[in-house]
Amino acid sequence: MGISVLKWIGLALALIVSAAGIGLGFWQEVPAQQVIFYGAATFALVVWAWRYYTNRWAEDAVVKAARHEGEGETGEEPSAWNLFLTKNRAAIIGLLVLLAAFGIASITVEGFFSVLNIISLLVLVGLTVFSAVMGKFVVEHKSAFIGLTVLVGLFVVGALKVDGFVSGVNIKSMLLFAAFLGLACVGQTLVALLGGLDLSIPFVIGAANVGLLYIMGLGMPSWLAVIVILLAGAAIGWINGILSYRLQGQALIVTLGVGFAVSGLTQIVTSLGSQFAGNVFGVVPHWLTNIAAMNGTTFGLDFPPVILIWVVVAVVLIVGMKNTVYGRYLYALGGNRTSAARISISERRYWVGMFAISGVMSALTGALLLGWSGGGFIDVGQPYLFMTLAAVVVGGTSLLGGHGGYGFTVIGVLVLQVLTSFLVGLGLSYQWQQFIFGLLILPMVALYARSPHIRSQI
Repeated sequence: MGISVLKWIGLALALIVSAAGIGLGFWQEVPAQQVIFYGAATFALVVWAWRYYTNRWAEDAVVKAARHEGEGETGEEPSAWNLFLTKNRAAIIGLLVLLAAFGIASITVEGFFSVLNIISLLVLVGLTVFSAVMGKFVVEHKSAFIGLTVLVGLFVVGALKVDGFVSGVNIKSMLLFAAFLGLACVGQTLVALLGGLDLSIPFVIGAANVGLLYIMGLGMPSWLAVIVILLAGAAIGWINGILSYRLQGQALIVTLGVGFAVSGLTQIVTSLGSQFAGNVFGVVPHWLTNIAAMNGTTFGLDFPPVILIWVVVAVVLIVGMKNTVYGRYLYALGGNRTSAARISISERRYWVGMFAISGVMSALTGALLLGWSGGGFIDVGQPYLFMTLAAVVVGGTSLLGGHGGYGFTVIGVLVLQVLTSFLVGLGLSYQWQQFIFGLLILPMVALYARSPHIRSQI
């Protein structure tokens, strides 16, 4: 088929798609300016995508013809279509998952099939194609590029679909909850860089949340109570590190068992003489509420200090892990323990140290959540069991160790938080949110697992 014919087919396809969108827009009584704008954008997107891939097919055909002519090969080579499928398998899987999710939502959620949702789908499809194409040229930080593309796409779609999505209040809310998740992910990222996982994080968060209010209720000064809780978190992390180091390969079971033990012990202690097992009621100090609540202020500015705390922690970690000996040794251990041992890097010290940091950051997150909620609740950390792992995976940090970093996790945290806000704005239930999170994580894992660095470790 000639190139000119393919171009006319692409033009016709773009006209059909944009005409369908315009017709649907007028049928749903969308303002004419929006219909015309989105119709033109859809036409341009389809023309660009079709032109790009027809040029690629033409180039493949020329290369194959030259190879046959120059080498005199008689065997049959894969067709251009088969080459296209092979090279873009991950992007095609992502598109199919996206289309399947849209189809299921259209069938099961009343009023979901609308012109704005179709436009949102086209935006996401366009960004998926863009990230797949440009990702081939961004080799060193491919996961970060893809994560940022997904983040931009979600934000654009949220702005189109959800009223007030880009308002100051909603952005502040997203950053607030992203700060909680980001602080909880510090330990998970550091442990993952060594090839381990910490499943005690949600239990330590809940225990710190309840324990802090409990010991303040006993008369301990609030500042001293926070220090005690952070030291307790460090001790729990130290226990996790020691036990999991001695039982190599069993970090999942060890941290899960320690987490259950900590949660149970906290409920036993706090329920003595009380009928509210697992819940503690009391007065949260104003300074802690100001740090973590939505109405908190930072140096007179209208945003809670926990956001600034997260930014500072993120900058210190990102810069420190790239420019200090400790950071380089951490990557060396995660990449190849044998080689690291030969240059006298103490695996035991780093392993236990990273778990201790994870315990401290989990306890800090639980204490800050107390300032946000105003009451102690033992299950406040349960959502973070899945979310910390999801943020690390979506960001692109290898769970096998040695690749990634906290900067990647920050991207994953923002993606998950923007997605959560978007789904809540759509009115989807928690079950639907979990379903969509799973659909997001699966293609991300499949994509990152194709990295040569990760494949060499499997």
